[in-house]
Amino acid sequence: MEYYNYLKSLHLIFVITWFAGLFYIVRLFVYQIEANEKPSPEREILQKQYKIMTYRLWYIITWPSAILATLFAIWLLILMPVWLQMPWMHVKLGFVVLLIGYQLKCQQIYSQLQKDEVKYSSNFMRLWNEGATLILFAVVFLVILKNAFNWIYGVIGIFVFSIIIMLGFKFYKKIREKSNQ
Repeated sequence: MEYYNYLKSLHLIFVITWFAGLFYIVRLFVYQIEANEKPSPEREILQKQYKIMTYRLWYIITWPSAILATLFAIWLLILMPVWLQMPWMHVKLGFVVLLIGYQLKCQQIYSQLQKDEVKYSSNFMRLWNEGATLILFAVVFLVILKNAFNWIYGVIGIFVFSIIIMLGFKFYKKIREKSNQ
């Protein structure tokens, strides 16, 4: 069990890089969608660059991090099977399943954008980016508090914070539109 803390550290490192990849990929989706609205040749130049950037981020950082974080988590659960009897772990694993679903949806969006299929607005992508944030907050509160119910306060707090950010975004957008006129 001497190597337990090394495994836990590696799991945490790859969780961090996984989330970093998820946060940045959706931001790149926003830029890629907005580039689609630019005039030629700017549009083609930006689209080509964003496709390269998203490809590298997605397949060199995000997917490998997701796989390694999951493998180290499984290894930790094999070493500590008692965690599977704890209610907070059941809730955490539920959020992990949600995170995997989020990543698979990002994969679908990534594939569409690589084929120049724009099915979502940049504003939708900005809101979509908050999904990973909510999952991150919920999981961190669960792991730290080790209580299947106290995490709710943290998630409610980030949800309220997200609403304030969205309202601020809409307010800023209106100001920007007025100043452009």
